[in-house]
Amino acid sequence: MSSTRFPRTVTDAADFGRVAVVMGGQSAERDVSLNSGRGVLDALRASGVDAHPIDGIPALLDAVRAGHFARVFNILHGAGGENGELQGALQSLGVPYTGSGVLGSALSLDKVRAKQVWIALGLPTPKFKTLPRGADVHAAAREIGFPLIVKPALEGSSVGITWVFDEAGLDAAVELAGRYPGDMLMETLIEGDANEGGEFTVGVLGREVLPTIKIVPKATQYDYNAKYIAEDTQYIVPGLSGAAEDEMGALALQAFDALDCFGWGRVDVMRDRHGKNWLLEVNTAPGMTSHSLVPKAAAAAGLDYQALCWRILETSMQRGGAKA
Repeated sequence: MSSTRFPRTVTDAADFGRVAVVMGGQSAERDVSLNSGRGVLDALRASGVDAHPIDGIPALLDAVRAGHFARVFNILHGAGGENGELQGALQSLGVPYTGSGVLGSALSLDKVRAKQVWIALGLPTPKFKTLPRGADVHAAAREIGFPLIVKPALEGSSVGITWVFDEAGLDAAVELAGRYPGDMLMETLIEGDANEGGEFTVGVLGREVLPTIKIVPKATQYDYNAKYIAEDTQYIVPGLSGAAEDEMGALALQAFDALDCFGWGRVDVMRDRHGKNWLLEVNTAPGMTSHSLVPKAAAAAGLDYQALCWRILETSMQRGGAKA
């Protein structure tokens, strides 16, 4: 399937050259990345692209230095693939790749820094506190107020996240988040309802905003299980209509641009009971599994999975390893 809204800029698969699809790696999101990577690899090959799987950054850089690949489709999730490390290495080697550059990747993965940028620009994000190791988490919770969320500042895919509704659940939440590298983040839990608010996500492809998705997990929280394992999470596409849909899409693009992001990505947003939108985070290499959200939004915009992968790969042609 194709879409006139997302016309192809590359018509011959040979123009991409030999493509490395880098996946896996060593982050906490390795399994999700492998699942995403297999889907991308199959889709690109079905489109005639000379695509090959590579597991992790060391193997990729060895192959790139040996001249085996013309460009890289990055589907590494988490540290290494989304924090600027891979991007910096590829830029130094002059090899183009999909997704954001060094700055956009590093800012987006670090939830604290991302929120600081948004606040400086007047963009709405929930009240938060950074929790270094040894911080007085109970004092921080009194400042934030319940209900709240505790999560690692440098992880994605809802890894290590806990919804905390009272003092009794705080220590266990901090212990879980503390298993992961870096600081922790505590922020206000924005609550919606079935009619007005809730959790949303907005995909960005090039300079186009994809339809919003409202996420309705069967359980109270949209956690790792609800994202990647459960079959009963509902996804409503588009999640909003009219002016509300346009407003959330515009805010998502502002947030994406504010962090110097490029090519494609996904912006997670909470909408409260009063209809106000609150920015949570930007994902610069979102999941591309059967449960993933960008493919669902793209399908609603007229792009099937195979066409979406082609157009993501096209964005690597727009710069030689650095943001255009």
